[in-house]
This record gives sequence, structure tokens and C-alpha cells, in this order.
Amino acid sequence: MKHFEKIFTQGTVDVVEIWVDTETGVNYLFHRCGNAGGLTPLLDKDGKPVITK
Repeated sequence: MKHFEKIFTQGTVDVVEIWVDTETGVNYLFHRCGNAGGLTPLLDKDGKPVITK
């Protein structure tokens, strides 16, 4: 079983993706532009992690 599952992707060079941790349900936002990229938990309006059940 995969630990992370990609549920959304947009773009080719300037890429935005949403990944879900299949064990905890926490959603992560990944952004890549050229050779640089970053990953951060996706937060709701109250600053809590978005969790997919």
C-alpha cells in the first residue's frame, strides 16, 4: 500500500499538487517551479490540517 496518494495536479512547469497521507488522512500541498519545490500541510480557515477520511 502506498503511504501517499496524489489526488490533484495542475500545471507542467509550474506544478501544484495535493497529496494525502493514506495512514493519517492529512492533506499536503506541493508546489514545484522549475528545479525548486516545497511541501506543506494544507490548512483550513482555523489553521488546522485538512484531513481526508
